[in-house]
Amino acid sequence: MLGQALGYLAVIWGFIGIAFIFGNAIFRLGAIGLDTFTHTLSWYHWLALLVSVVFMGFAEGYRGFQQGYSPRVAARLLYLRDNVTPLRFVLAPLFCMGFFDIQKKRMIVSYCLLLGILVLVQLVHMLEQPWRGIVDLGVVVGLTWGTVSIVLFTLQAFFTDRFQHSPEMP
Repeated sequence: MLGQALGYLAVIWGFIGIAFIFGNAIFRLGAIGLDTFTHTLSWYHWLALLVSVVFMGFAEGYRGFQQGYSPRVAARLLYLRDNVTPLRFVLAPLFCMGFFDIQKKRMIVSYCLLLGILVLVQLVHMLEQPWRGIVDLGVVVGLTWGTVSIVLFTLQAFFTDRFQHSPEMP
């Protein structure tokens, strides 16, 4: 009984932690992105904005999140419910994001992706407006798509029998 309750608490903590991380990024980058519209935009700015939003929606939102990351997060949340440990409980968001207790290849990919994202964030941070906002609006679309897909996959994992994704445990 206590183990089951701790499992559900770990799931809630993991889900809320991930939602906070992505929600915070969406909120901060969205504010910078909206500042883009306080500038006079030429046709090429609008074209770049369209390309940024479409590309990031497809590459980050659909390909990155919906087809890979989100089902894995939901599978790890489901796995966590029945396999909670003290470390997994405390670090539930990081466990669900695949930073430990995951297949070695996937862990390497996760850390390399994190490093690459951190480098890209620093490079985009150096851009002047409206270019920074144009890029950030694309990222907001991708992150929003990803966050919605995490919610939907998590609902599917916990409330249907159709969920067949692997948590990629070692």
